[in-house]
Amino acid sequence: MAKKPQKETDDREIFGKGTRLEVVRADHSDDRSWLSDAPVCPSLHTHHIAHVGRMWASASFEVLRSDASGTFVLVVLEGEGETLIDGEWRTVKANEICLLPAFVPTAIRTKGEKKWYFAWVRYEESREVSPVLSSNSPVIHKGTVQPLNFSIAGLAAEMERDEPEPSAIHHWVELIHGFVARAARPFQGDDRLWRVWKEVEGDLERNWSLKDLEEIGHLGKEHLRRLSQQQLGRSPMQQITYLRMRHALTLLTTTELKVETVALAVGYENPFTFSNAFKRWLGKRPSEYRE
Repeated sequence: MAKKPQKETDDREIFGKGTRLEVVRADHSDDRSWLSDAPVCPSLHTHHIAHVGRMWASASFEVLRSDASGTFVLVVLEGEGETLIDGEWRTVKANEICLLPAFVPTAIRTKGEKKWYFAWVRYEESREVSPVLSSNSPVIHKGTVQPLNFSIAGLAAEMERDEPEPSAIHHWVELIHGFVARAARPFQGDDRLWRVWKEVEGDLERNWSLKDLEEIGHLGKEHLRRLSQQQLGRSPMQQITYLRMRHALTLLTTTELKVETVALAVGYENPFTFSNAFKRWLGKRPSEYRE
């Protein structure tokens, strides 16, 4: 059974003895110790990438960001670890791609005593521009992960040269971002599921039930559940909550609507129930997040 997330939401970094990493950053703005010696590649700014890297994490490794300022993409190369998704710790295994949205708590950690080898891309985004991930992007799915691994390794090797070649840097950066863009693309394998979420997004105030979703998509209960889990990494009802929380985030950060009004706008008649759900998924109550 997945472990419950810790209640302490302060940012933290525990690398553990024996952890190794290889990083390339876009600029000098982040002065954390593990980034301070990394080569700087301004070309990453082309796609709003803050840093990329590969890590060989040993037991006890854990990183938590209480309010990530950009999309975080992780691919598992060997072993398995855990990541915080929608308020719960979930296991990510070799050959899986994990995509975590901006402006929510983001955390990753090793699982037990096992070592974990993964690669990542971290974006720097603002609430005024479209994020890398859409509301229908998958959370965890299997895929071919080595292209990202090799692209990051290629960029890192080029940056270590005495005179890095601009055309080679451009090549590696485009490959890195291209991998993420494809991984974040919503699945189009079944238009029925796409219709379901389009309908839900257009009417988040409605008290949705599984039967409603089945009727919109002309899907049986088990087929709907299986497709949703396969394509998004969430159950149908978890996806509804996710869509509501995303819209609530937008309203809290771009309007001055009262929390009670935001709750109604995303389908919660009881503001206290909304506040509890928001904290469970995002680590803070709506009023705390707005502050």
